Amino acid sequence: MNMQPILPGLLMWCAVLPSLAMAQPRNEPEDGADLKPFAELEVKLPAFPKPENLLKFEPSAASNNRFYVDAASIFVGDDGTVRYTLVIESASGAQNISYEGVRCETFEQKIYAYGGRDGVWRPTRAPQWRSVNYQDSYRQRRILADDYFCRDNRRVKSREAAIQLFKYPQPPTGGTTVRWRDAF
Repeated sequence: MNMQPILPGLLMWCAVLPSLAMAQPRNEPEDGADLKPFAELEVKLPAFPKPENLLKFEPSAASNNRFYVDAASIFVGDDGTVRYTLVIESASGAQNISYEGVRCETFEQKIYAYGGRDGVWRPTRAPQWRSVNYQDSYRQRRILADDYFCRDNRRVKSREAAIQLFKYPQPPTGGTTVRWRDAF
C-alpha cells in the first residue's frame, strides 16, 4: 500500500490535534465552585481617568500609540468580570477612552461606555459580550486579558493585585487556553 498520499494529511492532523485537545471553552468553575448562570452586576461608570492614575502597558511594538489603564477604575466584580478604563493615546496626543469589562471564565469582553473630550461618559447602546481574539486588530484587549486580568486562566483577585502586575510586569504566560478558533 502506498502511504505517500496519506502522509501529508496525517502530519497535518498530528500538528493540529494537540491544539484541539487544549481547545476547551473557559466555563470551568473557579476554585471548585459550582457553575452558575452568569448574572452581571449593575455597571456603575467610574470617575473620568486622571493622568496621574494611568498605568502604561505595551500590547505591540508595531503601534505608535500609547496604551494605559486607569488604576482607579479597575473593579474586580463578584460576577467574575474585571472592569477597567482603557486609554489609547496617539502620537499626536489624541485619546480614545473606553470603560470595558472582561470575563475570564468565558474570555469575552464588553465595552460599556466611551469617554468624550468633555470628560463625560457616553454609554454604548446595547453593549454585547464578544470573544477576545488574537486576530482582532485590537490586540490590547487580548494582552490585558492574558497578562493582567485573566493571567494563567484565572481572574485577578483584586484591584491591588492587578495594579502590581502593571507596575511589575511578569513574563507573558503564553496566553490563555487555546480555543479552536484561535488555533488557525
